[in-house]
Amino acid sequence: MYEERNKEDLEKRLNRIEGQVRGIYRMIDNDRYCIDILNQIIAARAALSKVGLLLLQSHVRGCVASAIKEERSEQAIEELVDVLTRFSK
Repeated sequence: MYEERNKEDLEKRLNRIEGQVRGIYRMIDNDRYCIDILNQIIAARAALSKVGLLLLQSHVRGCVASAIKEERSEQAIEELVDVLTRFSK
């Protein structure tokens, strides 16, 4: 799947995102200025997109590369195109 080092990096990033989301909740609860909340939402979305890109990179280098070697490239490519289409929305 992906290397242990990459897994640790993804887990750290997700923990930070979880903290950001909890912070957004607190900001709303404390009636903070809307623009400040929106800026935090933008930051959380960007961080989540980065995690997604790292996972896509890992998938291509691992799963898709293996599928090509095992002559299952058509299925892997279709799956990749599908997930890229959904990811880019």
